[in-house]
Amino acid sequence: MITGDIKHQVDRIWDAFWSGGISNPLEVIEQMTYLLFIKRLDELHTLREKKATRLGRPIERPIFGPGEQRLRWSRFRELGDPQTLYNTIADEVFPFIKRLGGGEADSTYSAHMKDARFTIPTPALLAKVVDMLDAIPMDDRDTKGDLYEYMLGKIASAGQNGQFRTPRHIIKLMVEMMAPKPADTICDPACGTAGFLVAASEYLYDHHQAEIYASKQSTARFNRDTFHGFDFDSTMLRVGSMNMLLHGVENPAIENRDSLSEGHASVEGQFSLILANPPFAGSLDYESTAKDLQKVVKTKKTELLFLALFLRLLQPGGRAAVIVPDGVLFGSSKAHKTLRKALVEDHKLDGIVSMPSGVFKPYAGVSTAILLFTRTDSGGTDGVWFYDMQADGYSLDDKRTALDQTQHATNNLPDILQRWQHRDAEADRARTEQSFVVPKAEIADNDYDLSINRYKEVVYEEVQYDPPQQILAELKALEAEIMQGMEELEGMLS
Repeated sequence: MITGDIKHQVDRIWDAFWSGGISNPLEVIEQMTYLLFIKRLDELHTLREKKATRLGRPIERPIFGPGEQRLRWSRFRELGDPQTLYNTIADEVFPFIKRLGGGEADSTYSAHMKDARFTIPTPALLAKVVDMLDAIPMDDRDTKGDLYEYMLGKIASAGQNGQFRTPRHIIKLMVEMMAPKPADTICDPACGTAGFLVAASEYLYDHHQAEIYASKQSTARFNRDTFHGFDFDSTMLRVGSMNMLLHGVENPAIENRDSLSEGHASVEGQFSLILANPPFAGSLDYESTAKDLQKVVKTKKTELLFLALFLRLLQPGGRAAVIVPDGVLFGSSKAHKTLRKALVEDHKLDGIVSMPSGVFKPYAGVSTAILLFTRTDSGGTDGVWFYDMQADGYSLDDKRTALDQTQHATNNLPDILQRWQHRDAEADRARTEQSFVVPKAEIADNDYDLSINRYKEVVYEEVQYDPPQQILAELKALEAEIMQGMEELEGMLS
């Protein structure tokens, strides 16, 4: 979460855009993203220069060629004349970033950037924004994602369109629980700014770097075939593509696709891992929704349709970690029950992490859960692991202030990961604990209700009260003291 100075700087930049004539929030985000992207490219090139100097070698994979040095942020920001700065960025730098993407004309990045437009209207506004952005440090890898999160939070319609970001620490937890491997084919069918795909790429880089770069073939697979994202918002597709490129994935398959339409048939059964936070209240064109999904769950609720979609997109043995609203776990409609029964009986429901309602504040206050399951087509659920997350390391109000994360009471995330990784030892845990396992038969007997409150046992401490006669005697004594005081007061006034 960004706080303090950086948040204030972003607010000032946002206000400058609005006063400068750009009032569409998504357009503000898009133009800010282009400039942040340009700035980050220069920082990455500088890092590679320093590494090359230190090792006494040529620059590995330079971003700017010998004749393109004037296009670097550190060079054009020194231009004193706003008009010259404007001409340089609009006529040279912006066309340069549109050509990026591994140098391939058919890359997904190039496809999404093809229609990108530089719409900052005046040299004065551009010069002002460049000066402001120059003061934001972008070398921290978390800052980029947090900036997107904060900017998207400014969109008034974020809660309606489902375009607010999943908090980065929740994404990181889900990725670590799934522990992706280089052989995985990873998909987010509602990718937005590609936060889940970025986190998965970082995990693979941190844990399997040698294997990823062992050969040209493995490197090409990492860059082209490992990551897949779908969205139908062109702005989000561009932001997502730039985000992935900044994180070292040159050509991910980020496609303009309405995941719930008939078009999903072409990618059914292709993915070994799905990481997603699908829109809960997204707009739904009922007529264009895929008929095969409607056969599974006849509903207009996007969260149920996405769950049905995930099962179709996964290959047998494929795993998923997805966020759902609590209603999915206990809803009483036929569609709710059908889907829950399918997860438990036809596939393998591995676990449910119940999250507190403040996790998505200030964007939304809905209670949510992380659903973890494996597509098997042949059952396999013996028991379901439940965890009652009570704290995620931040205050659960609109401010979401970071707490002392060394204490278990303020941050359950390390405990969740540790217990998930050793969940075979959880079978004997009491229902009064934060995590425990519920046998499949008990879930079936409860009409496949997956709410943790259905199974959690709460121990109430017995409170000892004084006998009523003693309480009445104490009240009489107090009343006598009050009357005595009033009589003394009357004596003083007479």
